[in-house]
Amino acid sequence: MKKKNGTASRFLTGLLGGAVGGLLIVGGFYLANGSSLAPSTNNSSNSTSTNEPAQVSNVKVDVDSDITSAVEKVQGAVVSVINLQAQQQTTNNPWGEMFGQQSEESTNENTDDSNLVEASEGSGVIYNKDGDSAYVVTNNHVVEDSDGLEVVMSDGTKIKGELMGTDAVTDLAVIKISSENVDEVATFGDSSALKVGEPAIAIGSPLGSQYANSVTSGIISSVDRPISDSSTGVNISAIQTDAAINPGNSGGPLINIAGQIVGINSSKIASTSTESSDISVEGMGFAIPSNDVVKIIDQLQKDGKVTRPALGINMVDLSSVTSQQQEQILGVPSSVKAGVVITNVMNATPAEKAGLKQYDVITKVDDKEVTSATDLQSVLYDKNVGDTITVTYYRGDKESTAKVELTIDSSALQQNKQ
Repeated sequence: MKKKNGTASRFLTGLLGGAVGGLLIVGGFYLANGSSLAPSTNNSSNSTSTNEPAQVSNVKVDVDSDITSAVEKVQGAVVSVINLQAQQQTTNNPWGEMFGQQSEESTNENTDDSNLVEASEGSGVIYNKDGDSAYVVTNNHVVEDSDGLEVVMSDGTKIKGELMGTDAVTDLAVIKISSENVDEVATFGDSSALKVGEPAIAIGSPLGSQYANSVTSGIISSVDRPISDSSTGVNISAIQTDAAINPGNSGGPLINIAGQIVGINSSKIASTSTESSDISVEGMGFAIPSNDVVKIIDQLQKDGKVTRPALGINMVDLSSVTSQQQEQILGVPSSVKAGVVITNVMNATPAEKAGLKQYDVITKVDDKEVTSATDLQSVLYDKNVGDTITVTYYRGDKESTAKVELTIDSSALQQNKQ
């Protein structure tokens, strides 16, 4: 009997254990679903949901940074430049048409403001305020073929602009405006002190003045990047940046983290540098170095043109000449890796007077190494008409020097007349 009772006891214990286990499982299910074992109720007063509207947090974030501080220093001096051109007028003569005469399209040579329409837009920056006048630097291609100019200030005020001068070689131009509404003037920094990798900020009006004072940022990707294009006349050592520079940004400033202008942006240079490629390029913007800009705009503001010295030669980079041509035609030592090959010496020029000849390879000017045509032009543009320079060159395998007195670059004068 004890054994039987023991069996019954174990059965009862197991049954109770199973029931408790079932309750725990069921309870666990309810608890896992956020409910209790108590019967559910529809009493809305026990609900925790609310219908309160979304609210803006009162937590304040300090967004001041080196970039915002730099932009604030120059943004008020950045402007949009509108290129105005005379509207073509069609003369309809019903009597002429009756007798077979065609309608004539003519441009009113005595254009007035009412006949001018917007042809294109770009950017610019005010760099000088002198009495009743202020001066804006922009790109040559922004003002090219204009019959009138309008400058849109940072606050939206429109001012008539007067073109002081242009330079196709560096793609720069200077515009004079009234200083009445000018409150801020930008300053230039030293572009020769730029380092690859340092912050760079572009400000301008991409795609037009409706996007005026747009700011993009990046880094200095390269300095002294040679850019040349004989068809446009652009031939400089440019600053390369990955800050976005789009059409309309042309003429606007590229600034450093101190808020100083270190370059003038140019989408024309960007298109020049990639024109041989069919692929779309991103993250490659170009700017004219500030040190070059200052020298050019000083002449444009004063004289309306740029006067440059010249050697009077045509040239190609030695690096573009094959090793076989270097050996058989030029005859320069294999140790000469870079320089400029004279392909032609013009008559009655400084180069001819100094005795330079075709196939001479220039390697230095005043002890400064010359590795490309852009290098040579940069050195020359640092000189003045009448200066005498020392040219180091190879004629065959013999190294020699020549004293050259510089005269005016007539080709540059011709470009300024166009």
